[in-house]
Amino acid sequence: MTTRPESAATGRRLKPLAYIARGFNALTLGMNSVGTFWVFCLMFVICADVVGRYVFNAPIRGVAEMVGYSIVTAVFLQFANTLHVGRFTRADLLITRIETACPAFGYLLGTLFDLLGIAVFAGIAWGTYPKLQHAWDTNEFTGTPGDFTFIIWPFLAVIVFGAVATAVEFTVRFVASAWRMIMAVARPVPGARAAWPRVAALLVLAAIGWIAVASGLSNIQVGIFAIVCLLVLIYTGMPIGVAMIVLGFLGIWLIRGDVDLGVRVLSRSSTEYLRNYFFGVVPLFVLMGMLVSVSDVGRDTFDVARWTLRRVRGGLGVATVAANAIFASITGSSIASAAVFTKIATPEMLRHGYTPRFAVGVVAGSSVLGMLIPPSLLLIVYGFLAEESVGSLFLAAIVPGLILAAAMAVMIVLLATFWPSFIGGTAVREEEDSERLRGAALKLAPIFALVLLVLGGIYGGVFTPTEAGAAGALGALAIAILRRKLTWLKLWETMVETGYVTVSVLLLLLGARVFGQMLAMSNMPQQMSALAAAADLGLNSFIAAYLLVVLLLGTILDSVSIMVITLPFVLPVVKLLGGDLIWFGVVSVVAVEIGLLTPPFGISCYVVKSTLDDTRITINDIFAGAIPFVLVMLVVVALLVAVPQLSLIFT
Repeated sequence: MTTRPESAATGRRLKPLAYIARGFNALTLGMNSVGTFWVFCLMFVICADVVGRYVFNAPIRGVAEMVGYSIVTAVFLQFANTLHVGRFTRADLLITRIETACPAFGYLLGTLFDLLGIAVFAGIAWGTYPKLQHAWDTNEFTGTPGDFTFIIWPFLAVIVFGAVATAVEFTVRFVASAWRMIMAVARPVPGARAAWPRVAALLVLAAIGWIAVASGLSNIQVGIFAIVCLLVLIYTGMPIGVAMIVLGFLGIWLIRGDVDLGVRVLSRSSTEYLRNYFFGVVPLFVLMGMLVSVSDVGRDTFDVARWTLRRVRGGLGVATVAANAIFASITGSSIASAAVFTKIATPEMLRHGYTPRFAVGVVAGSSVLGMLIPPSLLLIVYGFLAEESVGSLFLAAIVPGLILAAAMAVMIVLLATFWPSFIGGTAVREEEDSERLRGAALKLAPIFALVLLVLGGIYGGVFTPTEAGAAGALGALAIAILRRKLTWLKLWETMVETGYVTVSVLLLLLGARVFGQMLAMSNMPQQMSALAAAADLGLNSFIAAYLLVVLLLGTILDSVSIMVITLPFVLPVVKLLGGDLIWFGVVSVVAVEIGLLTPPFGISCYVVKSTLDDTRITINDIFAGAIPFVLVMLVVVALLVAVPQLSLIFT
C-alpha cells in the first residue's frame, strides 16, 4: 500500500503538533503525579503531628496551614490531567444522544463548553496573578512569627500554573471538538439529523437571553435566570462545576455591574475558600476507602455475615446488606461498596439459586449504605455547604443508617417468605459451614479496629475529622500491607484514583461557592424564605417539595452534584422554618442516594453492570432488582421526616 504525497505532507506538518501534544500530556501527567504524592505525604505529616502532640507533647508547628495550602495546590496540579481523562463531573446522558443523533450539533455544544472552560480557568489565573506578584515582591509569609512561617508565593505560583495548564487542556479539547464539528458538517454520517435547525434554536435561545439581560433584570430575576440556565447547561452535558462558576461569575457581574468583582470572587474562592484545613478530609477519607477496597476486607466481612445468617431465609441477601453496612463504616463510598460486593456476593448468590435480578439488585440497593453510615463523603460535603460540624453529622447518621440497613434486611426476609419467586434461593442452608466464632472475630478485627480508630477518635475528641481521615488512611494502608494485598502498582493506582475523585468533588464545591455567593447577592434565598413564611408553608410541606426535586434530579445527576446545586438556596429556608440543619443533612443524604438506584443515571447500577461483566444480566435487570430497595428508602425518608429525633439521638 502506497501513501499519497499529500497525505505524507500533511503527516509531516502535523508531526510537530503531535510532539507538542505528547509533551503537554506528559507535563500534566507529571503535575498530577506530584499532586497525588503530595497528598499521600500529608497523611504521614498529619499522623506525625497527632503522635507528637499526644505522645511527646511536641506537635508539629503549622500543620493546619501546611494542609490548607497543600490541598489547594495539589488540586490545581491535578486539574488538567483530571480533565484530560474525562473525570470532570457532568451529566452525559443527553449530550451522548445528541452526538449520536446529530454529531455536528453535539460537537458544537462541546466547543462552546470548552470555550467557557478556557474562560473559567484563565479567569482564575488572571485573578490570582496579582496576588502572586504581590507575594513575590513583599516576600509574604503565613504562620506565626517566631513559631512557624513559610512564604506563600510558591503555592500561588502553582495555582496560577495549574489554572493555565487546565485552560490549555480545555483549548486542546476545543480545537478537537471544533475539528470534529467541521468534519461532521463536511462529511455527514448517513442517517444523522441536520444540525441547522438545532443551531437556529440555540441562536434563538441566546437572543432571548441577551434581550432579557439587556432589558435590565432585577437581582431576583438574575438569580432565577441563572438557575434556569444552570439546569439547561447541566442537561446538555457541560461540566457541572464549570457551569456553576460561569453562571455565578456572570450573575455577580450583572447584579453588581462590576466585572472585576466577579474576577475577585472567583480568585478568592479558588485560593482562599479551597485553602481550608478541613478540606483535607476529602482526599484522606477517599484514600482510606480505596485502600480498604483493595485489602479484601469486604470479602471477609461477607464471609462472616454469610456464616452468621446461614439459617435465615434469604440469608445471603441479608448477609450482603449486613456486610455492606459494616463495610460502609470504613469506606464512606457507595461506589466502592457496589464494586466490591458485585465481585464477592453476586457469584455466591447465583451459585445458591438466587435469581440474577435479585442477586444484582441487592448489591446495588444495599451499596447506598456507604454514603449514609459514617464516615460518609456526602455528609462531609454537606457539612461544608451548610457550615455544620462533620462530627455532629456523623453522629446523627448512625441511627438512621442502622434503621435503613435493618429495613432492607426485613424487606428481604419478607420477600423470601411471601414472594420467593422474586429472589429464589430461599431454602434454609443446613450444611455446616467451616466458619467459627473465633475465625469470624479475627476476620472482623481489622474492620472494628478502623472503626474504633476513626469514629472513636472523632467522637472521643482525640482527632479532628481531618486527623481521623489521616489516621484511618494510614491504618488501612497498614492492613493492606500486612495482608499482602498491596503491590506498588495497586498503591499508585489507588493514589491516582484518590486524586481524580478529590478534584471532581472540590471543583463542584468551588462551583457551589461561586454560585452560592451570586445567589446571596441576588437576595434570592432571603426572598424564598420570606415567601415560605408569607405562604404559611410548613416545614414538612417544604421538605416534601424539596424531596420531589431531589428525586427528579437523581435520575440524571450524581449525589454530590445534586447537593451543591440545591442546598445553597434551600438551607436558608429550612433554617427559617425551624428545621435542624443536622437532621436535614441526614434526610438529604438518604434522599439523594435514591438517585443511585433510579434510571436512567443510577450510577450504582451501572457500577454493578460494569464490574460484573456478564452479558446474561442486563442493566434493566439491575434496575428491576433495585426497585424494592428504592421503596424501602422512600419509607425511611418519610420516617426520618416524621420523627426528626431519630437523627438527633446522639447529637
